Order: sequence, then C-alpha cells, then structure tokens
Amino acid sequence: MATPDFVRTPDENFEDLPDFPYAPNYVEWNGLRLHYVDEGPKDAPIALLMHGEPDWAYLYRKMIPPLLAAGYRCIAPDYIGFGRSDKVIDDNWYVIERHCESMTHLITALDLNDITIFVQDWGGPIGLRQVVDMPERFSRLVILNTWLHHQEMEYSDGIRQWRDNATNPFWLIMTDGDFPCGKIMSFARSRQVGDPAAIVAAYEAPFAHAGKSKAGARRFPWCIPNWEPEAGNADQQERCFKRLPELGLPAHVIFGADDQVFNVAWGQKWASMIPGASFDSIPNAGHFVQEDAGEEVVEIFLKRSRGG
Repeated sequence: MATPDFVRTPDENFEDLPDFPYAPNYVEWNGLRLHYVDEGPKDAPIALLMHGEPDWAYLYRKMIPPLLAAGYRCIAPDYIGFGRSDKVIDDNWYVIERHCESMTHLITALDLNDITIFVQDWGGPIGLRQVVDMPERFSRLVILNTWLHHQEMEYSDGIRQWRDNATNPFWLIMTDGDFPCGKIMSFARSRQVGDPAAIVAAYEAPFAHAGKSKAGARRFPWCIPNWEPEAGNADQQERCFKRLPELGLPAHVIFGADDQVFNVAWGQKWASMIPGASFDSIPNAGHFVQEDAGEEVVEIFLKRSRGG
C-alpha cells in the first residue's frame, strides 16, 4: 500500500503541556508514524487507553498517574490523524477499518498481553474489535461512554443531533477544517482544575496545519454506521457486539451520567447484556468522562476489579 500524503506536527507544539510530561514513542505502520505513550514497568499488566474524537492521548492525563500507582503499564496511542501521530490529509482515507488495522499493528508490534482496555467514544468500535479478534491478549474490559453498532441499536436524540445539527460544534469540524477542536473539549470542563485556556490549547496542539491536519477529526462524525455503514464498519461492529459477551472477560461499564450521546440508559442496558459486568455512573460528568472525572473512573475500576 502506497503511503498517503500526510503532515507531521512539529515536536515543539507538545512542549510544556499541562500535566502531560510523557516522552513520545513511535511505531511505523504503512509508512506512517504512529505515536503512543508508554509509561510504567515493561513486565507490568497493561492499561491500554483508547481515545475518541477530536482528542488524543492527552485525554487520559488524569488517569495515567493513579493507574501507574496501582501497578499498571499505561499505553495510550494516538490514532493516525490525531495527537503526535502523522495526519493523512485526504478525508476519504479515514474509515474505521484503517484505525482498527493500525491498532492491531501497535498491539502485535509491541507484543502486548494481559491487557485491561479502556475504551470511550470511537475507542469502543476500534478497541473492542481488538478484543474480539485477539481475546487471548486481553484480561479485562473497561467500557466508558461508547457503543458498538448493531441492528437493534437505538441511537439517542443526542447522537442524531450531533450528526445532523448544523449548529453543533462537531458539524463545524465536518464543514470547516479551521474550526478549533480544542474548543469542543472546552465543553468538558464541568470539574476542571488548572488553566482552562492552556488545557484547550493542549487539545489543539496536534493540529499545526489547520484544516489540512484535521481530516481525521473531520471524517469521524461522518462514519457513524447508522448513516455510513461501510465507512463505519457496521458489519464488523455488529459481529463484535454479538461476540463480546461470549468471551467471558470481566467487564466494567462506567458512564458519565450527563452524556446526552451515549446516555446512562444505554450504558445500563449494555452492561446487562454482558455476563457479570458491573455498571457505575458518575454524576456531573459528561461524554468526555476521562476529562471530567478521570480519577474517579480509576477509583471505580480498581474497586470493581478487586471485587468491590
């Protein structure tokens, strides 16, 4: 496969980010450089932290320290088009299958095992695909505000508006490549500490080339399978939805209670369909639950994983 045209964010864009001192790591995939955070002992159990849109590994900055303290090795990748990874400039390159393939490459190239995977937003369809295809590498699931498409999926009014409403900020990403992705993350600050402007700037840091570098963020909203089944991997998502409960892996569903896209009712329903899964919701936390309540997510996970 020929390497597509791409841009690469200068390293200086990532200097002095609030609460994110982690050195970059890279693997090559099809001629593209894919970035991941890798912190903690190499022989420790893995916490694989999968982001969504329009964010990147920075979303997990509140969760990495307590997970390290609990004895995990934290790996937080950036999808192609996000974070410190290379950014293909052709919108049409971005389909969910390519993100799945790149994450499979990362997991196999690093030979990761004993993985507890944390998934949120598009991290669900991309990350849970890895679990279904390579279950022997995984030990536990932590499902945050996300989904897997299936025929019986009742898409919320929130997600329909998010996809179709021209006044929604995500619509501006779809139609105006210069719209700041960091502005979207400014809505995820109901419990924010620190300098809000600096945090929003950190979410914008990857996009040094304005609209050209935002093709990945621009493309994700168009890939929801209810509207674009091929680009969104509808068949594969449905396969994973049906197969996941059969794997017997411990699962913990933890939802931000104020998410209008993937709401509490959906989280409870999904947890009830996975044998033995726990369910918790966090008040005053929304779709970006890692941003609003990252420390609480880890606290709940550790308690549940230890039988609490």
